[in-house]
Amino acid sequence: MTKLTSQECLILADVLGDTPMTVISAARLKNGMCDAYVAGKLPDIDAALVFDAYCADEPCGFGTDADALWQLLKATDGWGCVNVDTPCAASLGALIEADRATPIRYYGDVCHALLAPAHHYPNAAVRLLTLADVPRLAIAPAAVQGNGYKTHASMVTDGIAAGAVVDGTIVAIAHTYAETDLHADIGVSTLEQWREKGFATAAASLVAQEIQASGKVPAWSCGEDNSASLRVAKKLGFTEIGRRTYVIPDSPE
Repeated sequence: MTKLTSQECLILADVLGDTPMTVISAARLKNGMCDAYVAGKLPDIDAALVFDAYCADEPCGFGTDADALWQLLKATDGWGCVNVDTPCAASLGALIEADRATPIRYYGDVCHALLAPAHHYPNAAVRLLTLADVPRLAIAPAAVQGNGYKTHASMVTDGIAAGAVVDGTIVAIAHTYAETDLHADIGVSTLEQWREKGFATAAASLVAQEIQASGKVPAWSCGEDNSASLRVAKKLGFTEIGRRTYVIPDSPE
């Protein structure tokens, strides 16, 4: 197993390609916001493992060699599940189960792209966020502060963010979570007491429009049973373009 240097991470990003299904890992590799490991020698690798700094317990695995992926996982710490290419999920799960005597669950990760103009959903409480909103973001509940950037200022200047602001308080947010040359992944969150008001849809619509105006394709991923997220994606016009799979070892009770 080899832990990649920053220069090698750039090479791995090129190996993964720039697609809606690789945008998050590719962006982290290019921005130095992950730890990455490969089996084999770049660029002809057997498997790769990318630990996103903002979601380090859910690494992404790439490649269809289940044994190579399992060897990488066994040599690393801190992960609770792994998101992999669906064709190797069952084989990887079987290896983990046999080696660790641990039951395995599988959970689908639905990947979307917005291939047509974003549908508009204006809302009086929702607007693009600017540097003037950084103090609001700093004191907002963690769920609606956004992430994927080193600072809130970077999120609204280097990235794109929109939020629902009620009585001066941010109660919902949509933002670019990761961005490559061709794609930008959108993350969305609404405080529980403010849901069902159209805030997430309106905020995500603004972000998607800004992404498209920059010449990039918006990407969206969520769990297969996340009905709220799937509903927003459909309303905005996103199209499912593929699925990956979480392989999840069940902890003993």
